[in-house]
Amino acid sequence: MKHLEDFNVIVEQKVAWGEMDALSHVNNAVYFRYFETARIEYFDQIEIFKMFDLREVGPVLKETSCQYRRPVTFPDTLLVGAQVTSISKYEFEMTYKIVSKTNGHLTTQGKATIVLFDFKTMKKMEVPEVLIDRMKAIDCL
Repeated sequence: MKHLEDFNVIVEQKVAWGEMDALSHVNNAVYFRYFETARIEYFDQIEIFKMFDLREVGPVLKETSCQYRRPVTFPDTLLVGAQVTSISKYEFEMTYKIVSKTNGHLTTQGKATIVLFDFKTMKKMEVPEVLIDRMKAIDCL
């Protein structure tokens, strides 16, 4: 699909009527849930939830942003792509793109910086090499 050629993790997301706002398009906050859905699919593929006891260590959003390019309305089905674009010692960055299946337009782009957080020490931890290898296998970093 155009705009998502570089994305190996893509989820299909139906737009729900209840996601519309008073101006008859998807409410701006809903896009972060769409990003989350794609991010969780990505995490499933790299098996991050199997690596850690999530009561002790887990991925946490450090920062997130969204750029709205075109409004989305009901009914539509969206393709939401997620990919890791950079990895450092303590964090990794993901980018997202959302494309309308109805018209093929790129509607939204986003970014997120994610850290692995140790809930016992209340500190971020290094991204394990095995996790980096899994991300590189999906995104050819």
